[in-house]
Amino acid sequence: MNKEKKQNFSAASTESCAEEKQQFLQEFDQQMHRLGKITLIAAVILLVSLPFVIGVINGVMPDGKGFLAGFAKVGIIYIPVAIVEFLVYTPMLGVGGSYLSFLTGNVTNMKIPCAMNARDIAGTQVGTPENEIISTLSVATSAITTTLVIVAGVLLLVPLQPVLQSEALLPAFNNVVPALFGALGLKYFSKSPQIAVIPVFFMTLLCILVPSMINQTSLLMIPCGGMALGIGYWLFKKGKL
Repeated sequence: MNKEKKQNFSAASTESCAEEKQQFLQEFDQQMHRLGKITLIAAVILLVSLPFVIGVINGVMPDGKGFLAGFAKVGIIYIPVAIVEFLVYTPMLGVGGSYLSFLTGNVTNMKIPCAMNARDIAGTQVGTPENEIISTLSVATSAITTTLVIVAGVLLLVPLQPVLQSEALLPAFNNVVPALFGALGLKYFSKSPQIAVIPVFFMTLLCILVPSMINQTSLLMIPCGGMALGIGYWLFKKGKL
């Protein structure tokens, strides 16, 4: 009887803990959505209104036709990119991490690697309350660190100008992002090589044959991700994954 009571108590405690975690996650997500919407709306208003305010003050407002033509040339590229990045990155970053990432920028080259490494170190799973907290903390830390580095860079820009313009360091600056994602990608490709090998091969071949596609990596994520999902689903149905 005592053993049975202990088992029932343990099961009840586990269920209660799971319910508390789920309730905490819901409350946390609600707070993040509220703060995220307020800050993003404020940021959009400030970003969009500033050029118009400057134009009004200086009397150099563009005409409507010119504005729409310029917006169309930029929007045709960045609107699909924004949609793709939102669909791909949001599940990886969680609620709080997504709002912080899209507000502060450097999503691909800073926030994503930071959140993924933090998740691996903490051993959390996507969609869990623990991962939401880890993702938010890691992205916030990355944003604060980036801001501090930018402030230091602005203050030291003139003294460090000879070093930054050095011909010996120029190749390194030009390859920071490829080196970062090469190392990060290899880590995850090695976990599921049977899924990664075909998309990597075709995307590499495409960029070799059509070099201009190297600058369209966000758009290439659609067919590349589709291939990876299709291969993963096929392997799962075959019982090989």
